Order: sequence, then structure tokens, then C-alpha cells
Amino acid sequence: MTHPEPLLEFTREEIDLIGHTADALSAYMGKPVIAEIMSAEDTGAEWVAFGIPLGIEDEIDEDSMVVIHLGGPGARYAGNRGGLDDDETYSCECLWIIQLSDDEAARYVKVDPLTQDFVASNMLSEILPFDVSDDAFTQLADADDDDESNEVDTAEDEEETRRMDQLLNQLQPPSGRLH
Repeated sequence: MTHPEPLLEFTREEIDLIGHTADALSAYMGKPVIAEIMSAEDTGAEWVAFGIPLGIEDEIDEDSMVVIHLGGPGARYAGNRGGLDDDETYSCECLWIIQLSDDEAARYVKVDPLTQDFVASNMLSEILPFDVSDDAFTQLADADDDDESNEVDTAEDEEETRRMDQLLNQLQPPSGRLH
């Protein structure tokens, strides 16, 4: 009698990173982003779909987006769902899908649903749109502790703030779609 292969499932740390990414995307885009984890029972590997719920009046351009349904009773989410109701099913623009893989060279495969292009990696943070680790904040806090004895030149800081404000005012807003 043969035993079936064990199912590939996300770890708690991976689910936390996926959830933090969905929450950060919600904040960055100003729209709710849903990250729903799909069961490994049918495919042998869990996968997560990231999507932005469409409004009733949103036009669907089948050449520039893939529409999927996320949510509903029993859905397994990562992150806060942008404040959306747990039991509702939403038509969403699919941003991308990440599936677990048993390939030794790459545990994760990120698929663009529109082009079917994929990226494979052994590090989840490499295929997410931005790094959401706490390491940078820890390093910043440590540096602040070391610099507490140094006096801050407020005139220099104010000038730097003005320069940064001018640069930011010249930038165009980010596009509505992340790849």
C-alpha cells in the first residue's frame, strides 16, 4: 500500500508575511486587497490569490485584467481583507497567484494571471512587491539608541525635509496596478 505525498502547506510565518503584504498593499493602493489561501486538497499544494474587489460600476476589460471570485463562507484569508465582510464573495481583479512547489530549486511560484508569466524562488520575500520584514525597523531603532547622545542640527533637518517635499511633489502617483 502506497502512502500519498504529504500536502504542501504554508507555514504560519509564510501566512503572516502574505497577510502583511496584503495589508501593506491595501494601505499603499488605498483599496482593499484580499489574499485568500486555497486548499491543498485538490492540487496537493496550497496557493494564495491576491485580488482587488471590483465595484458594481467598475468596467471589466478582459484584455487587461483577470476576474476571480474571492471570499465567502469558509474562505481562509491572510491579512485583514481591507475591512471587508468575512462572509461575502467578491468579484476581484486578480493581481497574482503564488503556489507552493515541491521543486528543490523553488518553493514558491508566482504567476501573473493575465500573461501566465511566472517567477520561481526559494524566498517568499523575493517575489512579493516589497519587503515587509521588521529587520529595517530594528536596525533603525538600534541606530537611534546609538545616536541619542549626538545633538541634532534642526536647521539641517528642516532643509532636508523641504528638499524631500519638493522631490515628492514632482513625482507622479503610482499606477493602480502592481506587477
